[in-house]
Amino acid sequence: MSVRDAVDTALELPVFTSFTRLGYDARSRLEHWTDLDSYDLTGRVMLVTGATSGLGLVAARQLAANGATVVLLGRDAAKTAGVRDRLAAETGNESVTTVVADMGELGAVRRIAAEVIERFDRLDVLVHNAGALSATRQVAPAAGGGAPLELTVASQVVGPFLLTSLLLPLLERTGATSPARVITMSSGGMYATGLHVDDLQMGDDYKGSEQYARAKRAQVTLNEMWADRHPGPQVVFHAMHPGWADTPGVRESLPTFRKVVGPLLRSPEQGADTLVWLASDDGEPLAHSGSFWLDRKRRDLHKLPTTKRTDTPLQRTALWKWVAEAAGA
Repeated sequence: MSVRDAVDTALELPVFTSFTRLGYDARSRLEHWTDLDSYDLTGRVMLVTGATSGLGLVAARQLAANGATVVLLGRDAAKTAGVRDRLAAETGNESVTTVVADMGELGAVRRIAAEVIERFDRLDVLVHNAGALSATRQVAPAAGGGAPLELTVASQVVGPFLLTSLLLPLLERTGATSPARVITMSSGGMYATGLHVDDLQMGDDYKGSEQYARAKRAQVTLNEMWADRHPGPQVVFHAMHPGWADTPGVRESLPTFRKVVGPLLRSPEQGADTLVWLASDDGEPLAHSGSFWLDRKRRDLHKLPTTKRTDTPLQRTALWKWVAEAAGA
């Protein structure tokens, strides 16, 4: 084992050192990471959901600064347009545009997918970043006569699955010359729970942090399954988690956690680093598909034997079937 691998392993074992800025600082310096500003993304089209704040906003700004055509997906038209104007001014890149939809509203997801296909002849990167932790159980609007969905599952599992399904032909067409990428921003919180299918959506037992963890676990499992079901070189699939970053979502949903961890939280730029790298680098990110990443390195999906025991082929098949039916995909 190399010194770099030994240090990384030592950082990874205790979650606190791995997920905070301590892990980011040590890894980035020891491994001499490529500067994100060095990537030239001119001519590439990248769609980022949840792009109006937090990690999505930081990633969109960096991608635009590197010359990409960036499509910002937000829920509020006025706010999304304002972010678009600000990013164009900050980066000098006028190829920043918008689409508006709530990822939990499946009808809206279908509409913006059709809009993207009509407006663009290529899509190099699809980033699933939208999502938040809700303290109270909320229900997304029903679509197509289907049953209403719990909002976290609708916006972070079913909606992204549907959008990937609808945009996959465009991604594959783009990937005929250079592989396209689908990247899912997950969370280290998924390590705390196993794979749930029948009770993926919590009911009267609802707890915001547990529902969020179940959705994030489903995300990383589906990421692996997308790669298994579409092994061709045209599209690669990645999931990642940002560590513990100081974002508006953390400030609003986890104020006590933020107070305890305090200055050891990562900056939003540090949290978004691996996302931008996966979207930009033509080396290692194109050599793998279906992986789960932290700090530019592939990671295991499980830290606990209890969660690993739930991750069976039968459960995976059931998850794909349920999500596909819920999405009408």
